[in-house]
Amino acid sequence: MDGKAIPESEPRDALHIGIAAVHGIQYLVTWNFKHIANATLRDRINSVCRDSGHEPPVICTPEEIAGMSDDALDTD
Repeated sequence: MDGKAIPESEPRDALHIGIAAVHGIQYLVTWNFKHIANATLRDRINSVCRDSGHEPPVICTPEEIAGMSDDALDTD
């Protein structure tokens, strides 16, 4: 919230992203285009996560993740 990546009026959206980043969740799947899966905010979200010492999750929609190949999802 302090990094202004998510509006102060949406603490639950920031919490979802923060929990995913802190726990090393690789993908955050959401239909929330307003504050989470928002291309305009994505760089800011990623910067806030990294500035806090955490790798940001890849934020995507269910349609995007369903279309990914097994190779794209493989973490090895």
